[in-house]
Amino acid sequence: MLIPSIDLMGGKIVQLVQGEKKALEFQNFAEWVARFARYPLVQLIDLDAAMGTGDNRALVAEFCRRLPCQVGGGIRTAENARAVLDAGARKVIFGSSLVRGGKVDTDFAAAASSEFGAERLVAAIDSRGGKVAIHGWKTITEITPSVMMAGLEPYCSAFLYTHIDTEGLLQGIPMDVVRDLKARTSRRFIAAGGIRSLREIDELDAMGVDAVVGMAIYSGLIKV
Repeated sequence: MLIPSIDLMGGKIVQLVQGEKKALEFQNFAEWVARFARYPLVQLIDLDAAMGTGDNRALVAEFCRRLPCQVGGGIRTAENARAVLDAGARKVIFGSSLVRGGKVDTDFAAAASSEFGAERLVAAIDSRGGKVAIHGWKTITEITPSVMMAGLEPYCSAFLYTHIDTEGLLQGIPMDVVRDLKARTSRRFIAAGGIRSLREIDELDAMGVDAVVGMAIYSGLIKV
């Protein structure tokens, strides 16, 4: 399944290269809402909240009212998650909050799962150079994606794997990496990071993997 991505920064829809350099920005929100309305799920990320530089809460709430969204970015407490769900999000994406002291924080994951239900939680596995990155991808841990997934398997309904090394580059995502990680979980597996064609989306779908796509949509390579 194709999951369109909306990344928010400074009150605009943006696309970044590897989470750093802004490549595209848009303010024609109604047009993108109309294009994404037929999809069963849209991914909505508040990049300012993820990076600790502010937030786009009003926009998040507006998109959640108009589209079926799973929302991430700066959701580091149960209170953050509750606010996003109350705003209309279908699911919340936890990332940095799942790591504490250089280890997978299973206590936090278990508490969140107990409060909100595993079916509403998505665990973000953001990987740079084969290691999990947190804090807006600025901090590289020593945790591997497979270790993080093993620790979080009981507490979430899905894993969102982002291959930062190819994110925003439109060079494709490494299928061998995705295939290996998908084989390690019984949960829904969602992949992101450089996906540029319908052929790749079909290949991922054949593996049972959903595809989050941003840059290829906004640059016109994939039509929605």
